[in-house]
Amino acid sequence: MSVLVTRKAPDFDAPAVKGDGTIVDSFKLSDTNGKYRMVFFWPLDFTFVCPSEIIAHDNRMAKFEELGVEVIGVSIDSQFTHHAWRNTSPDKGGIGPVKFTMVADVKHEITRAYGIEHPEEGVALRASFLIDKDGIVQHQTVNNLPLGRNVDDMIRMVEALQFHEEHGEVCPAGWTPGQKGMKADAKGVADYLAEASDKL
Repeated sequence: MSVLVTRKAPDFDAPAVKGDGTIVDSFKLSDTNGKYRMVFFWPLDFTFVCPSEIIAHDNRMAKFEELGVEVIGVSIDSQFTHHAWRNTSPDKGGIGPVKFTMVADVKHEITRAYGIEHPEEGVALRASFLIDKDGIVQHQTVNNLPLGRNVDDMIRMVEALQFHEEHGEVCPAGWTPGQKGMKADAKGVADYLAEASDKL
């Protein structure tokens, strides 16, 4: 496993199913340069925790779009399996016509480049990477296979990153939009804690 935070996100070029349902032979992460990206991995299509996570991401696409975030999903399944899963309704174990790109990592090259291949199962762990407009990974989470993610916290991370970029302040524990940030110096810490330490 590797920690990619502060590093350039590994580029990739692989077949994919786009958000409109079209299958493409080549989807490159670098084609989305200049945008915020959220790249997330799941183990396998047509499994158990995975559809709940996929649908949770899809249900929040309007918010991701409002924040200017390109959502890109990756698993080791083929583009054809992704397409079949999209064409299966949730009440039959599918995910329906999700609105984000699903990348086919059949050679496991992307999973390995991001350092999140399960050591025994050979599938991707439940990993998410927030990539800024310059292609730098700003946040990552990696869960073991039984543990589903909280998509709302990824949205909070995007909002925290954008707050920091706009205001130059850092975001203390549990920060949410509308709350104060903190100046990154001794006085800033003291001022913030004097007001908020009992609420942390």
